[in-house]
Amino acid sequence: MKVLISVDMEGISGIVHPTETNPDRYDYERGRALMTAEANAVIAGVSDAEPDAVVWVADAHGTFRNLLPEDLDRRAHHVRGKPRPLGMLAGLDEHTDAVMFVGYHARAGAGPAVLAHTMSDAILDVRLAGRSLGEIGLNAAMAGDVGVPVVLLSGDDAACTEFHELVPSAVTVAVKQTLGQAAAVALHPQEARERLRRAAADAIARRASIPPLKMAGPLDVEVDLYGPYMVDLAVLVPGVTRVGGGRTVAFRAADFADAYRVVQLLVQLAKIKPE
Repeated sequence: MKVLISVDMEGISGIVHPTETNPDRYDYERGRALMTAEANAVIAGVSDAEPDAVVWVADAHGTFRNLLPEDLDRRAHHVRGKPRPLGMLAGLDEHTDAVMFVGYHARAGAGPAVLAHTMSDAILDVRLAGRSLGEIGLNAAMAGDVGVPVVLLSGDDAACTEFHELVPSAVTVAVKQTLGQAAAVALHPQEARERLRRAAADAIARRASIPPLKMAGPLDVEVDLYGPYMVDLAVLVPGVTRVGGGRTVAFRAADFADAYRVVQLLVQLAKIKPE
């Protein structure tokens, strides 16, 4: 069997502040080490349940170059760098049997929730058929579009709640209890890793009972952007129109995969600053 583990950083135990997730800040190296250790715990749990499993680990935070390659479990195939197909889910294909989200965070506007956002600070909200989705929902539905269930999520308690609303039968591990955007009560890193290892093995054992998250097309999509100049760039994309004032754009996607790709493109366009 093949398992894809998508590893973000904001939902790792012990991480509560942007200085721990930003390569230009002083505490980033500690954040990288904590992130890599939690990824290793999940790899070990998958191998406990299925010793012959093929495990792919997608670095899914920021630059996609955060996991420490030399410290990552040697049994894993490490997906690193960007741009790349499917972004946070690089490595997902029709041969994948299960996906796991490690270190994930709640969507923009959720709260209290540690370091909540949706792909970029430029994105205020993403709505598909009127339903607000963050990275958890968007990535789970993208996996579901390929017919693959997301069987495990770890992060703060807000992230776990958000995921359970989408996939109630999946396994979650709350490695910290949120107190706010940059504060939480966290498990000791070793305790978090032990729980993750057990949960990963449990999720693999239960994978047949956890359904993929399906969102059938066509889909009407709305994206709220932080700045009006971002909207000016977004409407240059064919099919994307301005709606509801100065910060919202909309488009219709034939299926979820198309919606996911356009949202990814809008995130990149939003990073362009006016000259």
